[in-house]
Amino acid sequence: MIFTTQDNRRGFSKFADEYQSPDQKNNSLKILVTGASGFIGSRLLKKLIKIKSEIPDTRDSKYTIRCLTRNRNTFGNPDMDKQGNPSRVEIVEGDLSNYEDCLKALKDVDVAFYLVHSMEGSSKNWKKFSEKEQETAENFAKAADKCGVKRIIYLGGLTHGKESELSQHMLSRKHVGDILKKSHAKVTIFRAAVILGSGGGSFEMLRYLVERLPLMICPKWVLTKCQPIFIDDVITYLSSSIEIPQTEGKAFEIGGPDILTYVEMMKIYAKILGKSINILIIPFLTPRLSSYWVDLVTPIKASLARPLIDSLKHEAVVKDDQIKKIIPIKLKSFEDSLRYCINEEDKYKRKKDKSLIKKERTSMSANYKILLISLFLLLAIGTTYYFLDDRVQFLQPFWLFIAAVWYLLIFVSIYFVRFGARLGALIAGILGWGSLVFWLLDNFHMVSGYSIIAERPSNNEIWRDIVGIIIASFTAISSHNIFHKIRLHG
Repeated sequence: MIFTTQDNRRGFSKFADEYQSPDQKNNSLKILVTGASGFIGSRLLKKLIKIKSEIPDTRDSKYTIRCLTRNRNTFGNPDMDKQGNPSRVEIVEGDLSNYEDCLKALKDVDVAFYLVHSMEGSSKNWKKFSEKEQETAENFAKAADKCGVKRIIYLGGLTHGKESELSQHMLSRKHVGDILKKSHAKVTIFRAAVILGSGGGSFEMLRYLVERLPLMICPKWVLTKCQPIFIDDVITYLSSSIEIPQTEGKAFEIGGPDILTYVEMMKIYAKILGKSINILIIPFLTPRLSSYWVDLVTPIKASLARPLIDSLKHEAVVKDDQIKKIIPIKLKSFEDSLRYCINEEDKYKRKKDKSLIKKERTSMSANYKILLISLFLLLAIGTTYYFLDDRVQFLQPFWLFIAAVWYLLIFVSIYFVRFGARLGALIAGILGWGSLVFWLLDNFHMVSGYSIIAERPSNNEIWRDIVGIIIASFTAISSHNIFHKIRLHG
């Protein structure tokens, strides 16, 4: 049995009848979506709007949608559907950490989706983030009781570890669920592992790692099993639970049909791309070091990568699949989910404003070209020390070793820059500034009258150093631009 749109329409009508007294039949069922501009919330909001637009506008089936966001400007125009017809979505601007905002958002609400979660930032501040999350959940639960909210639906993380073994990230999500359950509302909790969807942190990290690196250095957590689930399947569970009384006051584990390790996920994604990857597992790599590595080779910040990696340390496999009997949907396989996400990425790029894309690509493309040309010119200039330079100091073991490291770093930088990894720009920046300082010091005699590094260079060597200074400057500037902009254009 698979749920259809008609099932959803009937479900909402039945649910509205169930929660309204006979003299309130003309009132609509009010649904609140928090975090409505986020990865999960935005998709759930679209799903609810779609279901609502397909429900006949009769007395028994009316319901309204309210969404809460800290900044209404993050929305496009959720008040209008694709045909430009009013969808009657009420937008409330507020912050759930403010109790008064909670009251304002929850007023007259029957069903509230709690989809607020943020552990981004330095791990030093995670305890503070966790405490704030718990305070926010307490505000929400208290306000829900005050406003007479009948149901709360929460999406948490899937893990079976003991609390003492959980990361601060996963522990915080568990505590939020526990706090919400203390309210008088009937609380439904869905626990999911890796959620696959375009724009989601887990998918983006997987995508960038596979697309940009033929050789990956990974910690042992990539061997941990998890049960990834497609974003649309998560949204179906969330939206369908409104109409299913059996989901009230219960917790459910949700996952896709495949149980995989992160290594297997990367290999499947590489296979789809027709790409060969090699994976080197280093057991002593900590989550912190792993997050820094992800930060350097992808546009994903270390502060966001760290909680994602932490969540992958624990096995996340569904042990209780009772939800399949209550909401029997056809789950999308991991490979099919990836293919769908790739298509969505392509559609997004095509829909994006063409003038903006052209401007972005021109800026980034110019910087990439300048950086690659500069690095190759640095290689060429370096060779002149062995046929143009008469100073024997540069043939001594120390300088030969420095030259070998210098050449190696140039090749490594070129390699990573070609794959769009920030690490390449970082190494290029170090090379650019180091070379700039070296050639300035080599020409220091022009200011002071004496040389610092070696014997006084000849006229040809002076001109070589001046050209090198110019090229090193271009290397430093272009690498800086790429390193700081690559997150936006990744």
